[in-house]
Amino acid sequence: MFKTLKNDLPASVVVFFVALPLCLGIALASGAPLFSGLIAGIIGGVLVGGLSGSKIGVSGPAAGLAAIVFAAIATLGYKEFLVAVVIAGVIQILFGVLKLGIIGYYFPSSVIKGMLTGIGIIIILKQIPYFLGYIPPKGEGTFTAIYNSILDISLPSVVIAIIGLLILLLWQEVLIKKHKIFSLIQGPLVAVIVGIIFYAIFKDSTTLALEGKNLVNVPIPEDAASFIAQFSFPEFSAITNPKVWIVAFTIALVASLETLLCVEATDKLDPNKNVTPTNRELFAQGTGNIVSGMIGGLPITQVIVRSSANIQSGGLSKMSAIIHGFLLLISVIIIPRLLNMIPLSVLAAVLLIVGYKLAKPALFKKMYNLGWKQFIPFTVTVLGIVFIDLLWGIGLGLAVGIVVILIKSYQNSHFLHKEDKSNGVQKMKMTLAEEVTFFNKGSILKELDALPKDSYLELDVTKTRYLDNDIIEILEDFAFKAKQRNIDIKLISERGEIENPPSYIEFFKLRPKSA
Repeated sequence: MFKTLKNDLPASVVVFFVALPLCLGIALASGAPLFSGLIAGIIGGVLVGGLSGSKIGVSGPAAGLAAIVFAAIATLGYKEFLVAVVIAGVIQILFGVLKLGIIGYYFPSSVIKGMLTGIGIIIILKQIPYFLGYIPPKGEGTFTAIYNSILDISLPSVVIAIIGLLILLLWQEVLIKKHKIFSLIQGPLVAVIVGIIFYAIFKDSTTLALEGKNLVNVPIPEDAASFIAQFSFPEFSAITNPKVWIVAFTIALVASLETLLCVEATDKLDPNKNVTPTNRELFAQGTGNIVSGMIGGLPITQVIVRSSANIQSGGLSKMSAIIHGFLLLISVIIIPRLLNMIPLSVLAAVLLIVGYKLAKPALFKKMYNLGWKQFIPFTVTVLGIVFIDLLWGIGLGLAVGIVVILIKSYQNSHFLHKEDKSNGVQKMKMTLAEEVTFFNKGSILKELDALPKDSYLELDVTKTRYLDNDIIEILEDFAFKAKQRNIDIKLISERGEIENPPSYIEFFKLRPKSA
């Protein structure tokens, strides 16, 4: 891992600056102490980063769990909620032992790409108010916040945000291609430093001074005792409360699913195409949640925002995730006052670039060109995430994907070829697919009922390896109707040909097991 330190160290700094406001923001959205978000970020980086098999995945508190956490804290109380987080971690470890990490592989690529794009759009929308210097009050909707931010623009925030954005674009599009030094010193770091300098220079200005609300706000411990006092510990007497167990299972399931989807998405973004062992990832996440819950932290998942920032910044091994965790810890202990000089609008500029890279307009065109079977689940996922939430978006996208599969299965169960009439008899040949299930009942029944009277049907099942009993029953019923309509049937199989078989059920029962 240390061989790639020259790449991982600057990437870890970028991830640190991305993670810091997210840790605080997710804690705020969850109705939890701000320090709990930092705890989750530190553990997600140091502990989960060390245990995980992912080289470039970064874990921390997840926005997708904020609504669940908010409701749980309101219902249980914070210390009782921490018990649920610990139990959820144990359940995740059990998931890993039972090798349930394959669940994520059953999500279509279109849904995963839609998840990435939707998250990118959410990041952009969420950062617009901060870019304009407006701090949304708790509970204010995304679009309402954008509207209000336009009515209440802060000039100093906008100026430094635009400067930061120009630095990022210049660094990414021009300077990084000019000299190697610009690859080692990342643009986001420079933008943040310029933001601190801007604040320091103009803090006494009447027009360009930044208000305190427009700066990062990290808790500042006065001494070791006050630092330790920021930790909370679970109230294990609540372990007999059924509501605690319900919350625990909910967190375990949602966090595991979100992690597995992010693992799949991160592996797709990874330029080296590393494959993360999913069962080991569940073990790592479960361990992280046990420790986080024990000391007052929020639930942890692998997070696509941090992971994608890590990839885009050139991170090559898990050292970048681990170092970013230590940077969070060091910053909270040593330099909280310096961190509190960072303008939120500069961090918003950094996140706008991250969001744009996840939701490039070119991706919409690419998905459209792949056809409706890819584009519709992709679009539904994006819209669901943007207008409802992450889990609803994924669920809707998956449901649409399943409907698409059913439609294609309905269409591809068989092939019917009509031949010229011979001796006044219409001859047709129906070839069944390799696998024919009850999904195909409607299309096959429709074709059989449409056969004209006094015709001749060749039913070819030579290539069919699985034939559902529902289909066999349809053929059995059709044999009776065929006699009434004077339709002769020749059944063609690997065992030979048979005219008007007396019983399809008996015939297929005698087929070799391999077929």
